[in-house]
Parts: sequence; structure tokens; C-alpha cells
Amino acid sequence: MTPHSDPSRTAAPDTTAGPDEALRRGLGIGRRRFLSTCTAVAGAAIAAPVLGASPAFAQDQDRSPGHGGHGHGGDVLVPADRRGIILYTVRDAIGRDPLSTDLPSGFREVFGQLARYGYRQVEFAGYGQHANAPGGAALDSVEGARLLRRWLDDYGLRAQGNHGFIPPSWPLTTADLDTFKKHLEIANILGLDHMGTGGDPTNSSYRADWDVAADKWNALGRIARREGVKLYTHNHDAAYGFLLDGGPLDDLGRPTRSSGIRKLEYFLKVTDPKYVWLEMDIFWAHVAQYKFHTYTAHDGSVREKVFDPAALVACNNKRYPLFHAKDGTVNTTNGQGYDMVPFGTGVIDYATFFSRVGDRNYHNPMVEQDNAPSSTDPAQSLRHARTGYDNLAALRKRRR
Repeated sequence: MTPHSDPSRTAAPDTTAGPDEALRRGLGIGRRRFLSTCTAVAGAAIAAPVLGASPAFAQDQDRSPGHGGHGHGGDVLVPADRRGIILYTVRDAIGRDPLSTDLPSGFREVFGQLARYGYRQVEFAGYGQHANAPGGAALDSVEGARLLRRWLDDYGLRAQGNHGFIPPSWPLTTADLDTFKKHLEIANILGLDHMGTGGDPTNSSYRADWDVAADKWNALGRIARREGVKLYTHNHDAAYGFLLDGGPLDDLGRPTRSSGIRKLEYFLKVTDPKYVWLEMDIFWAHVAQYKFHTYTAHDGSVREKVFDPAALVACNNKRYPLFHAKDGTVNTTNGQGYDMVPFGTGVIDYATFFSRVGDRNYHNPMVEQDNAPSSTDPAQSLRHARTGYDNLAALRKRRR
């Protein structure tokens, strides 16, 4: 597999550099926070956290101005027309029976409520709703897409992406290709710039499987670009774990050790930047930072390499048109380091993340909270969506 060059790439910062006391003081942050997060930066320098420290040290730190609540000073980090939400956050509202409740139900009423909160963008997570909602249950058709587009336009919303159909077959079957083309047609009716998936390109840890995935995504991306759509993949934590690409082979002839490159870092290298894009789920990227900080090198030595999500985006900025803006509070007992909470009420430092990444008129942050729906409080997901909007709008660039 031949790596593809990307003219938008710049030299990667050294994410393994040790903490620097002068840098910490210049940033105006406490020592424990400095050690605990890869998102502290001054100029081009990046401070890497100590082994496994990120969530544990973050939990008792004061929240900084601009992270949630109402930040003071600086520039708006997410312009009004870039503030979005993935509809998975309010999937219960979209799916509930409008005949059984006075709460907003179905796509049309939920669009209206989100627009009243201030959102200007949405990302779909499929096109299904309750059968009693206007338009019926399934809107994954040309006619359904036209109806959705009318409602989006009515409320001044723009659809920016969809977690939808990526063909499972490779090589592509005729049926899968036809379905993929149908979804591209729907995307164009909705006005989507992007179409993607909520899953990883492959669940494998082995380079050979990621090479196959890259071939598939390059081919699908080429088809999508012919229709004017950018194809993107989304990550969970495992995709930012370390790729197995060398060392002794196991009984099945597979490598057992790593060169230290992460799976999606490798995917970025071997996919064509003209055809394949990524959506970083920032919460899951921070879970990966917590979980995957050491690897066994080809020579058998154990090495430390802490993941810096913002640095990866900054070095591949145009490859990341979309983000999932999802927050978490510290939990070092669940194996992930974080529990999901409404956006802006956790410890992930979004003010610093977006300040470092920059290019605010290119990126499209989508508020997401997987656990927003509640079986006992049917209004909760929309209420949390409003909280997420307010906190996204409040983010301000850090002043030095």
C-alpha cells in the first residue's frame, strides 16, 4: 500500500516531549492539569501527559473560562453557522409517537425545536422516524429526502452529513453498489456535503486488513466525489489504538508488535485525501488517549506514546471536516476514563482543542451525547441538546 501525499499536511509536533515548567507557567495552568492533558499548547510546543494520568488528574481541576458556561474574552471558536448536532442525540424524540405526547416528535417537529435553540446544522443518523409522524416511518427514498429537505429549509437548517450506508461487501456486489448510489442521490437532495458511517473502517488491529479497508474506501470515495459528496469515517476509541505491523508472527502468521503508529494515523497515510475524509469523535479520541499510551515495539521493548487528538487534526486539518463534540466526566473505574455527560458539563477542554485546531470556518462540530435519551424523562434529550448548544456557542479562543 503506497502512502498518499496530502498537500495540507504540515510537520507533526513532537507529542512525546516531556513536560516543560516554563511552558506550563506560560500557559497559566496548574501543574496537575499540565501533566494530565495533551490539549495544552503554546506556539508549536505540545505537552504530553504522564502515563495514564489524563482523566485522573483532570477531575478536580477548576473548569477554565470558555469551556461550557460563558467564557470571557477572545474570539468565538464555533461560528453560529457551524453549530450542529447529530440527530442520534435526540433519536428518542424523532422516534416517538406524536399521537401519544405533546413533546416534539418526528423529524419536522424536532427540526423546529433545534432551530429554536439556535442550531444551524444537523447530521443525520439514518432516515427513520415513528410511523405516525408526518411522512411516515421510512424517509430513505427520493420522495422522503425531498420532504426532509423542505423541512430543513423551513427551519433554516443545513444537513451536513449522515451516518448511513457503507457497503459491507468488498469487492462490491451489484446490489451494494446500487444501494450506495441511491444514498448518494439522497445526500444530494438533502444538500449534504458529506456522507459517512458511525463505525470504523475495520475492527482489525492488523496492517493487512487496514490496507484492504483503504482500498475499499478509496474506491467508494471516488464514486462519491463523482456525485459531489465527500465520504467520511467516524472513530471509536479502538481505531486510535496501535496498529500491529511487525515483530514475531503468531500461529496464524499475523504480526504481534507495533511500530507505534495508530490505526487511523495509518489509514490517513494510505487513503487518498481527494477521496476520503474523517470525522473525529473527540470523546472517543480522549478515551483512546487514556487507554492506549504504551505499545510493544518490533524489538520487544515497551514504549510510551501518548495520543494527542488535537495535534493529529492540526497536522491533517482538511481531512477532518466534521467533529463529534461530546463531553465526559472522569471515571477511572470503567476502563474508559470518562462517563458521557451533556456537552460543556465535563472535563474535556474544548476551548483549547478548538483553539489549537483552528480553521473554524472549515470544521463542523456536531454536539453528541449517546446517553441523552432517558426511559424515565422523555424531555431529557432535547433539554440536553439545548445545553449542548449553549455551551458550544459560549466557547471562546484562549487569550495568552
